[in-house]
Amino acid sequence: MQPIRTPSPAKLNLFLHITGRRDNGYHELQTIFQLIDLYDYLTFTIRQDGEIYLSGLNEIEQKHNLIYRAANALFTYRKNQHGYDIHLEKNIPMGAGLGGGSSNAATTLLVLNQLWQCQLSQRQLLDIGATLGADVPIFIYGQNAWAEGIGEIITPLHNLPAKRYIILKPDCFISTQMLFSQKILTRNAKPSKFAAYQEDPSQFENNFEQLARQLYPEVEQAFQYLNQYGQAKLTGTGACVFIEVDMDIHTDVVLSNAPCQAYLANGLNHSPVLDIIQSL
Repeated sequence: MQPIRTPSPAKLNLFLHITGRRDNGYHELQTIFQLIDLYDYLTFTIRQDGEIYLSGLNEIEQKHNLIYRAANALFTYRKNQHGYDIHLEKNIPMGAGLGGGSSNAATTLLVLNQLWQCQLSQRQLLDIGATLGADVPIFIYGQNAWAEGIGEIITPLHNLPAKRYIILKPDCFISTQMLFSQKILTRNAKPSKFAAYQEDPSQFENNFEQLARQLYPEVEQAFQYLNQYGQAKLTGTGACVFIEVDMDIHTDVVLSNAPCQAYLANGLNHSPVLDIIQSL
């Protein structure tokens, strides 16, 4: 079998509200996940010894890597004993709120479910993905969505307007645990509906934004820069700040003068991983 190379897309949170907290400590949220065409790439090459080996990301020990954990979660379901070398080409910045690690885990589950002939349903894969991370299910689902609960209650949004985004990655790594531990974090945002978002998206913010701006000067700098060109927003609990691109923005100028790493990305209607697994 020839190696299989598949993209692994990033996402933006168009807003992120924390609406409550469960008894087990998990936070209830509401968000819109928008997939974008900023990709990592995973290449799966068959091995005859049944083992899984990773390459391309040495910063994380293999046993803690989400790709390895995703593969390991499918071991008991596999119908053949093939192993795989999995090589990661990393383009999505880490600790950025763009969901790169979660996307890699979801891509691994989707591809190996086919290669190992596990025959698990999407629902079963979603349940496995949720044990790996709150953002993994949306990448298994593979479509833009309104999400609630801890991110596992997904309602598809088939007709989100096609947008382009300028994304800045400040030179800092935000600790999600540290942000959640802050006493001033808003944890009781009033639940809303997608219709309200459609009526006035500008009123929907990220509850982590003010904290990130206060605690990380690099994030504040990115906000000040992008706010010159539109309404800047934070994605997830990571460092990345983004704006929608309108016709009046000279993207080349914005990107070339940015104070940190900058990306131009297009919104996706669905994940290209879904097309690839159908061909396996």
